[in-house]
Amino acid sequence: MATSEELYERARSLMPGGVNSPVRAFGSVGGTPRFLVDARGAYVTDADGTTYVDLVGSWGPALLGHSHPDVLAAVHRAVDHGLTFGASTPAEADLAEIVRNRVPAVELLRMVSTGTEATMTAVRLARGFTNRNLIIKFAGCYHGHVDSLLAAAGSGVATLALPGSAGVTEATTAETLVLPYNDVAAVEQAFAEHGPRIAAVITEAAPANMGVVTPQEGFNAFLSRVTTEHGALFIVDEVMTGFRTAPGGYWGLTGGAPDSLDPWTPDLLTFGKVIGGGIPAAALGGRADVMNYLAPIGPVYQAGTLSGNPLAMAAGVATLTAATDDVYRHVDARSLELSTALSDELGRAGVDHSIQRAGSLFSVAFGTSAKGVHNYADAQGQETYRYGPFFHSMLNSGVYLPPSVFEAWFLSAAHDDAAMEKIFAALPAAATAAAEAQPL
Repeated sequence: MATSEELYERARSLMPGGVNSPVRAFGSVGGTPRFLVDARGAYVTDADGTTYVDLVGSWGPALLGHSHPDVLAAVHRAVDHGLTFGASTPAEADLAEIVRNRVPAVELLRMVSTGTEATMTAVRLARGFTNRNLIIKFAGCYHGHVDSLLAAAGSGVATLALPGSAGVTEATTAETLVLPYNDVAAVEQAFAEHGPRIAAVITEAAPANMGVVTPQEGFNAFLSRVTTEHGALFIVDEVMTGFRTAPGGYWGLTGGAPDSLDPWTPDLLTFGKVIGGGIPAAALGGRADVMNYLAPIGPVYQAGTLSGNPLAMAAGVATLTAATDDVYRHVDARSLELSTALSDELGRAGVDHSIQRAGSLFSVAFGTSAKGVHNYADAQGQETYRYGPFFHSMLNSGVYLPPSVFEAWFLSAAHDDAAMEKIFAALPAAATAAAEAQPL
């Protein structure tokens, strides 16, 4: 740990909190953050030379595993032609076509650089298209650090127990209605009171930033219907779930599935993580008539110097090309295998818990077996104090988990039998640590 400790001390003298994204600081689990220097397949290695089985996967992009040879080769080829041009490249349309083939709800696509930029643009576009101002979001859903969407947000905001963010004006938050997730009545009431002023409802396709929360059956379909009835847009954030939970994301797994019993289609979708294959890239897409409101042919302005960066496009094309049905079957199977083993070990240790799932994404919530987790209040009410000892036990056994109980666990196509066995071997001691944990 000597090297990571020294690196952390240096980083704290140069950057706020020593990090460039808050959850990396280990604030909710304690201890010294690991400084990673290498990632291969299912493993990451820190600056002290310790190798861990990785269940973070760069927070989602590493669907194929780290440093997949096809992705590296594609990026190396792109590098040979230059890093960035500030002009259009053929690879942008290549990736857009792959996305549209996977997600038919996307008629047109705009590439951007981050998930935050994608959701920010989607909200601006919805307001411009409808000529309305109000946005409905759900408590615990995280849509990046967009001012108007930080109220009662998940992810790092939940991890740090913040109500929102300083620097966000009252005028901005006044244009956002924050409702309980999975609450149909609350949405109906909001539309009854504010319908003509509501530009859009934005939600994660399946929330994965307050821990994973499964949408109640029919909830997304209801949101699609109610927005249509009131002339608002339905924005589905698939930054986490897009191209990870299924080839067509969570929409493709549920509302857009050919055998869906309750089909639903969003007006706009946002993507990130997997779409860039590990290099910063994101996108928003959806109905052509809405997307055509974007400049240069529409009145809603958005631009980005590095949008459609050729290295990110190459990585995205290579990743989605290699993400075959076999990859998704493997990740699904490993996810079920691990979540079942986790639940079994916690049960043997007498730890009350529930496992929350959305496709291959899952998380554990301590002290919630009676009713599970269906919204932000449920997530916040769990026994969070058990996660720190659990996390550090797994870390000491060579397994790198998300350093927050409010994050999903990520597996990859590279998690083979050897990687899984190492995780399984670490679970009993970690379950005991969780059982022995005491409230602070």
